[in-house]
Amino acid sequence: MENTVLHKAETRGHANHGWLDSHHTFSFASYHNPDRMHFGVLRVLNDDRVDAGMGFSTHPHDNMEIISIPLEGDLQHKDNMGNTSVIKKGDIQVMSAGTGIMHSEYNKNSDKLTKFLQIWVFPKKRNVTPRYDQITLNKADNRNKLQQILSPNPYDEGVWIHQDAWFHMGEFDKDITTEYKLKKEGNGIYAFVLEGDFTIGNIALNRRDGLGIWDTDSITLKADAKDAKILLMEVPMALRRL
Repeated sequence: MENTVLHKAETRGHANHGWLDSHHTFSFASYHNPDRMHFGVLRVLNDDRVDAGMGFSTHPHDNMEIISIPLEGDLQHKDNMGNTSVIKKGDIQVMSAGTGIMHSEYNKNSDKLTKFLQIWVFPKKRNVTPRYDQITLNKADNRNKLQQILSPNPYDEGVWIHQDAWFHMGEFDKDITTEYKLKKEGNGIYAFVLEGDFTIGNIALNRRDGLGIWDTDSITLKADAKDAKILLMEVPMALRRL
């Protein structure tokens, strides 16, 4: 019997720092909700808007898998591993913080916003060697189908992390129906609607709604709007660190 948890967009935590406007699906910084600490090993899902010329100054992370997905504009990244790069809409960035990293992120544009998702996943191995990677997706691969953007396998499609997780994104025409079969027993799936409307099972979802589903081996989603976009995050429901 599958279980679900629905997080409507308007129920998320919200912090407006002026230059940064952030919505938190799970507890983060000053937003604390004991009922929303994580979904399995998915710890953070922040929907961030960064003003032109602003950003996050150098700060540390450790023992976390950090994924950034630009939705609009671009973001300049710099870290103490020697990486300096720009991630744009259509890119996926990943960092394994492991034993510790320092990095900064800035919207270097003087005339436009940057919007991106910041996602944290607990790793299955602690104190790994820090690493950084980014890729540019082929947009044609997610039209009316789910495109894999992340996995546990360095040789598979998308980026990889130290966790038995698989992320997929898709952009669908209205009334297109797609089935997703979970890759690993014991995993759940968290669906996050980027644009438009979807129905998963019998649950209607709108823009920026989130739905967690577990104790199931597959889900069926239907796009209820033109150019509807969704992110699916399959993650272990139990945290077991090696």
